[in-house]
This record gives sequence, C-alpha cells and structure tokens, in this order.
Amino acid sequence: QKEFSYGDSGRTHLTSSLLAVAFLTSFGSSMLYGYNLAVVNSPAVYIKDFYNRTSVSRNGTGLDGEALTLMYSLTVSVFAIGGLLGSLMVGMLVTRFGRKGTVVNSTVLVFIAGSLMGFSRICGSPEMVIFGRFVTGIHSGISLSVVPMYLGEIAPKNLRGFLGLVPSLFICAGVFSAQILGLHEILGKEDHWPLFLSLVVIPTFIQLMLLPWFPESPRYLLIEKHNVHATIIALKWYRAKCNIQSEIEEMQEEQRSLSSVETVSVWRLILDPLVRWQLLSVVVINIGMQLSGIDALWFYTNDIFRNAGIPDPEIQYTTVGTGAIEIIAGLIGCFTIEKLGRRPLIIGGFLVMGFCCAGITLSLVLQVHLPFMRYVSVGCVVGIIAGFCIGPAGVPFLITAELFKQSHRPAAYTVGGSLNWISNFTVGFVFPFLQMSAGSYCYLVFCCVCLAVAAFVFFVIPETKNKTFVEISQMFASKEAVPETQGLGHPDQLKLRKMNGYGTLENGSLEFDSSSSVP
Repeated sequence: QKEFSYGDSGRTHLTSSLLAVAFLTSFGSSMLYGYNLAVVNSPAVYIKDFYNRTSVSRNGTGLDGEALTLMYSLTVSVFAIGGLLGSLMVGMLVTRFGRKGTVVNSTVLVFIAGSLMGFSRICGSPEMVIFGRFVTGIHSGISLSVVPMYLGEIAPKNLRGFLGLVPSLFICAGVFSAQILGLHEILGKEDHWPLFLSLVVIPTFIQLMLLPWFPESPRYLLIEKHNVHATIIALKWYRAKCNIQSEIEEMQEEQRSLSSVETVSVWRLILDPLVRWQLLSVVVINIGMQLSGIDALWFYTNDIFRNAGIPDPEIQYTTVGTGAIEIIAGLIGCFTIEKLGRRPLIIGGFLVMGFCCAGITLSLVLQVHLPFMRYVSVGCVVGIIAGFCIGPAGVPFLITAELFKQSHRPAAYTVGGSLNWISNFTVGFVFPFLQMSAGSYCYLVFCCVCLAVAAFVFFVIPETKNKTFVEISQMFASKEAVPETQGLGHPDQLKLRKMNGYGTLENGSLEFDSSSSVP
C-alpha cells in the first residue's frame, strides 16, 4: 500500500489506508453535521410557505406569524435535541459495536431522515421534515464523538493531531457545500428544497459501500476484545513498514495500567478522583467551544455585511466567502498541528476569537461616528471564523480522545458531546434575548468566555503532541501526586497505589511478556 512521507524520519508514515478511513468517516458522517447546520437557512421562506399551505389544506386557515415562527424554530432546533440524544448513546454503542461498527450501523439513521425530508412535500407532512431533522440530529450526535474517537485510536501518535482534525475540516466543508448548493442558481429555488434537505444520503451511501472493508480500531480489538490476531491484522493494514510489536506492547502497557478492564460509566468517570483534571478540561473546552459566540455570529453576519455597504442580493455570495475562509483555516490547522502542537492552536484560536469579539462590539458602537469602523467589523467576523476553525473547532474532540485511556474514553466522549449540544442549544435560545437587552455589547460576554478558556488551557492542559495515551495520563497524574503521597511511608507503596488507580505506571514497573501473546 502507498505511504506518504509526513513527519520526521523514524516516525510512522501516513498510509493510504489511514487517509482513506479518515476521509471516508469524515465525508460520510462529520460533513453531514456541517451540512445540516447550514441547510435550513436558504430555503427558510419556502419551508414556512409549505407549512402554511399544509395548514390551509388541513384546517382551512393558515398559520399566524407567531405559530409559523415557532414551527420553523422547532425545525431548526430539534436538530440539537437529536444531537444531545445521540451523544448520550455513544458510550453504549462504541462498547457494543466497536468504533467502526458504530459509524457503519448509524448510517441507517441518515437514510431514514433523508427519506422523511425528501418525501415530506409529496406527502404534505411538515411533521416528516421536523422528525427527519430530529433523526439526522441523532446521527450527528453519534458521529461528532465516534469519528474522532475512531481516528484517534487508529492513528500513530505522531499523526493523531493531523487525522484528528480531518473531521472538523469536513464539518467546514459541509457548511460550505450547503451554502453553495443553497444559492438561488443551484438548489435555492422553491421546487428543490426537499431534494436539498435529503442530499445527505449520497455521502453516507458512499461511506456504507466502502468503510466496512476497513478494519476495526486495533486498540478496541486488543484492550476490550482481547483479540491479538485481529489486532495484528488491523495494525498491518494501517501501518507501513514499522515495528508493530512495539505498538502492541504500548497497548498492553495501557491495558495493564487500567483500573478497570470494563468500560467505565459516566457516573464512575465523574466520581473518579484520578481523572478529575482530565474531566474538567473536557468540560471547559467543550462548553467554551459553543459559548465562544461562533453560532451567535451568524445572527449578526448579514447585518454587519449590510452595514459595510454590501447590497442585499450579494450578501448570499459573501456568506459563501466566509465558508471558504472556514475551509482555508481548517486546512491550516490540519497541516500545522503536528508541528505547533495542540496548545498553540487552541489557545491562539480562542485569543483571536476573544479579541475579535471585543472588536465587533467596538466597531458597532463607534461606526456612528467613524464610518470606516464598519469595515473593521467585517474583518472581525472573518477573524472569529478563522480563529475558530484553526483550533477550537476540532481540537476539543481530539483532546477528549487523548486525555483518557481506553476504559474511560467512551464515557468522556458522552460527557463532552452532551455538554457541547446543551451549550449549542442554550446559545441558540439565549442569544436573541441577550442581543435585545445588551445590543452590540453582547459580544463582550463571548469575549470573556474565549479569554477564560484560553487561560484555562494555558495553565491546566499539557501538550499532548507525539505522546502515548499512558504518557499523557502520567502527566495528569503528577497533578494528583502530592495528595497521594501523604500517609504513605514507603515509595513502593506509592508505586502500588498508583498502579491500582487509573493514573500512572512507573517507568520500569512493567515487564513485557509479549512472547506469550503475540506470535
């Protein structure tokens, strides 16, 4: 199989199999999340008109403005409710079906959703549109957690960052493709909106045809299924000419260090004192990612562009331009993460977003007196989008995979994913009221959130670039080391205490008996 020289000599290279799995899972799952976020924007008028005409044919009267807005708001926001439900199912699904198995099996949800939305107008049923959005939300909730988990586990440590950001790049591509297809010249006409909503089935069909031929995550096969033979086959598939033996030994080291071979529940994860800092880190970066104001930005974008003197008919093309900026920023993040590390991308991204949020407030306040400030506000919109897509868009999902070992990882993704969706839903609901009460000053709230998250990452989360999962948990365990040593009289006791816990294994405290388990 082909290999691509990515990284230093002596490191594992990027193989065609790894790249194919990263692209297939991201194209057929992650991209749909971005597409579904943006797909309801351009046909909003036609969907409302369909709801109104259905009401007339059923009841003899149309819907009033308030009822119509409520129906459309439900159509948009039910996606996030489905996402929350999907994220809560992740732990159970990945333990039962495996990482790849969950991605493949969840495709049935997309076909159900696509059929419901595609045939909704023929059947004259607004309920089919709303339920279809709910089902596609469940799929996105599962995908947002499972795809980074799968890629994080199959990737060698020196490529984990690069492969971990591929899904976020495809999320940006999904938003961009929905913006392009939603242009009036393509699918932005009244006749085409059911087709526009149901196009999600095409990428998923391609994924379903090809992904089952690739192996399951080697870590899942060895640590959870204890299948050494299948692990070796999977590693040979995903690696070029490298020492598979050393990688299996690293997995066995992690297996021995686990306090529980069984997958830990969310409740046990919350109560485990040895993963307190990892869990807090996941909570902060996932909530911060949504409360950074990126979702709320779209409420203001058209107004900001309008104030800058862009004519109304051309604003849709300007929005497509912002989608292109997302992809460029995502590519920069993908190709620099293994050189710069995780911390610079996420800290830098949140700092840029924080300063640009303050810049939007400043420019909106001053543009009455200084006309040129309206162009500054456009620059700040671009800055927020670019800052978000370089780091905060994808790194939180990658870090969730890296901060936890095998037994705790599904529960960590359940916590991170559900908080992400709850925060997303909260911003969508609270922002209009915040905007009414605080006006242009509402962006100062997001500025404070961005700067606070950047400070937290700077002081708490260590650099995980090119580290094994055991090495990362050892770095965090050092934060707990002082209280653990109290009341222990002998250093050997400390070693035993730590081995029995989640956190660490002392160097040299393991001897690999790999000859008995690996042919």
